[in-house]
Amino acid sequence: MFRTLLAFTGVGLSHAQLLVQPPVEDVEAFLDEVKALEEKAPKLGAAEKVGLQEPTLCDASVKQHSGLMDAGNGTEYFFWFFESKSSPSKDPLVIWLTGGPGCSSQLALLSENGPCSVSEDGKTTVPNPQSWHTKANVLWLDQPEGTGFSTGETKVDINEAETVEHFYTFLMNFYKNYPQYKNNDLYISGESYGGHWVPSVAHRVMQGGAAAAPLKGILVGNGLTNPEEQYKWYPQMAYDGGKSEGGTLEKGAITNPFTQAAMKAAVYPCVKAIQTCNNANSSHQEGACSTAFALCNYAETVPYQATGLNTYDMRIKCKVPPLCYDFSAVTTYLNTPDVQKAIGASKTWASCNFAVNKAYQNDFMKGYYKKVPDLLSAGIRVMIYAGDVDYICNWLGNKKWTLALEWPNKDAFNAAEDKAYMLSDDKTQFGRIREASGFSFVQVYQAGHMVPRDQPEAALKLLNDFIGQKAGEKEVVV
Repeated sequence: MFRTLLAFTGVGLSHAQLLVQPPVEDVEAFLDEVKALEEKAPKLGAAEKVGLQEPTLCDASVKQHSGLMDAGNGTEYFFWFFESKSSPSKDPLVIWLTGGPGCSSQLALLSENGPCSVSEDGKTTVPNPQSWHTKANVLWLDQPEGTGFSTGETKVDINEAETVEHFYTFLMNFYKNYPQYKNNDLYISGESYGGHWVPSVAHRVMQGGAAAAPLKGILVGNGLTNPEEQYKWYPQMAYDGGKSEGGTLEKGAITNPFTQAAMKAAVYPCVKAIQTCNNANSSHQEGACSTAFALCNYAETVPYQATGLNTYDMRIKCKVPPLCYDFSAVTTYLNTPDVQKAIGASKTWASCNFAVNKAYQNDFMKGYYKKVPDLLSAGIRVMIYAGDVDYICNWLGNKKWTLALEWPNKDAFNAAEDKAYMLSDDKTQFGRIREASGFSFVQVYQAGHMVPRDQPEAALKLLNDFIGQKAGEKEVVV
């Protein structure tokens, strides 16, 4: 799903999953729009603590669990869990983390890869035949603290290590409350800023040992994992969508030679700034990371936003400013008192929490790709997938960082061929896959930032193949 960012074309809060700082002159207008969005949500008052629940919403045919659970240090994480429609006692447990940072995974559940979607009036739901819970037990988690229905103090000086511990504490408490899932294979997945979250929390789970959690793999969709490498590829993505390397975007967004030259010229100082951010000692890191954040985003994302195109799907315009997509129906549904009571929620829901997003600004340019080799060495499989018409976390940058990754089987991965990836009919190609020694990269054709939303059948296929350890079978070299 999306996972979600704050993106700006002047001003605007986007549902997608990265943060782009608005021009200074537009800050006041931006905050006015944020306030207006918050005022649209129904006010529930002080909701009573309703505890863990077993809802029958969205998909009444399966067992569900939801509510707020202790994540340590006064933080409670909200989750909504659906058992597999196949074999719940044997099928893997998949945890989904939307990005932002600060955007709710319930948005993904209800508009991307969950058991249902919300009707236009925000009052009823419609089944999703391509839901990820067809062959997996799936848990959509609101994290970090303050995101979605989750509670806790949002700190200005955010500590990534503390955030990781919150996740681990939640997971251990989930197993304590629902021990029937403790022996099921565990997969951690996410989108966009999930490129930060997923490797980081998975590394912590790995450190806890197999007795604590049977972690088998991670999946990251259109993620921001290695900014130093990924920011190099914005000019080419803007120019032709990577068509020269096998991209499927029909028409580029920025072909003006002067704008292209400016974007390319900015790559070197941008990369140097990101390196400084990651190498600075703690006393200087905040300033270095803020500099990299501002420099790189103004140079490589603002020119694209000026085109009026959707930052998360280069095929279409940003039609509903400031969100580009209209998720008002989801907001209405999750702020319905009866729905909140049923799922154990206790506050007004918003798709993204701007305070949380702002708190992680200095984390934005840090690289989390360095966690991946440890995971692979421990036998934990890693899949990076990307829709190839997304701009903000584009497939070019994602593929390039996987090729640049230093790990024992780098040569084998780089020498591997991109193979056609087929749907279950074995006739329809939905993308390409490259893999070696438990590491894979999947390019999904004609999908934007939210692959399960744009290409739901393909997304479900790659998930089920990955958790069934079948990815790569039956494909032919192209």
